[in-house]
Amino acid sequence: MKRLQKAAVLTRLIDELRRRGSWAGETHVQKAGYLLQEVTGVPLGYDFVLYHYGPFSFDLRDELTALRADGLVTLEPHLNYGPKLATTPQAEKLQKNFERTLARYGPAIAFVAGKLGSSGVYELEKLATALHVTKELGEDASVEDRAKRLTEIKPHINLQEALKAVRRIDRFRTDARQIAARREAVH
Repeated sequence: MKRLQKAAVLTRLIDELRRRGSWAGETHVQKAGYLLQEVTGVPLGYDFVLYHYGPFSFDLRDELTALRADGLVTLEPHLNYGPKLATTPQAEKLQKNFERTLARYGPAIAFVAGKLGSSGVYELEKLATALHVTKELGEDASVEDRAKRLTEIKPHINLQEALKAVRRIDRFRTDARQIAARREAVH
């Protein structure tokens, strides 16, 4: 995917997250971008590594900074909390120039934003790390083994929370396969 196509997808993702009640800070966009790429198959092309709050892409961070420099995204500062990301009218114009790209990936963006919109950073950390563990151990690994591994990586997450996160990511992946199948059937 070319840079401006990615910009259209990322700005639409920020818009959709905000529409669904997300804080839409960088951590929210990082985790949503990770799930969008890894679960729904939207080819953003970012490399993610395990970091403080779960999978994180330094390339995506650079891209968000570039979107701000291009006047497509702004930061809304909030006292006592990190800033929210918001799109600008220029982002809306960019999205109109990439209607085909957004028609193809829009359902996946809406799906991910709908699933994550109201989640806080802690919930996003558990869910994204559950996906990371699933990729690390393989899809055939048991829920219990993946949950145990999640607690090894993130010791502040207890086993019951880890089990819930792994089960939730499994449901998320099952539902996402239907979105990807519909996209491939149409395009």
